[in-house]
Amino acid sequence: MIVLISGEIDFPPESVAPALAGAKDLIDMALAEKGCRHYTWTADPFLPGRVHVFEEWDTAEDLAAHLVAEPYYKMGAYLGSFGILGAVTRKYRCDLSEPVYGPDGVATATFLTAKD
Repeated sequence: MIVLISGEIDFPPESVAPALAGAKDLIDMALAEKGCRHYTWTADPFLPGRVHVFEEWDTAEDLAAHLVAEPYYKMGAYLGSFGILGAVTRKYRCDLSEPVYGPDGVATATFLTAKD
């Protein structure tokens, strides 16, 4: 079962660019961890000060290991140094993943594969 993390972190708008610019090594450390498929922080182009977080982990156990690993603690301290104004993160368990576009090339919200 895949685990997704989605979140938003709010900073003073002038802090976003330097925070993201210095984050590459920390993000690379997370990406090198077992089970990490995606790990990214992205500035919201329309809401100054907002950074979106997206992570994808192979298993809940892989995420659990990340949450007690050095990169996680370093990221918390690093981000905190830029004056976090607020943050919300959510985790999702996903048992089925399919392309948005079906075999006919049309986007669909319907899942085509039945889960046993």
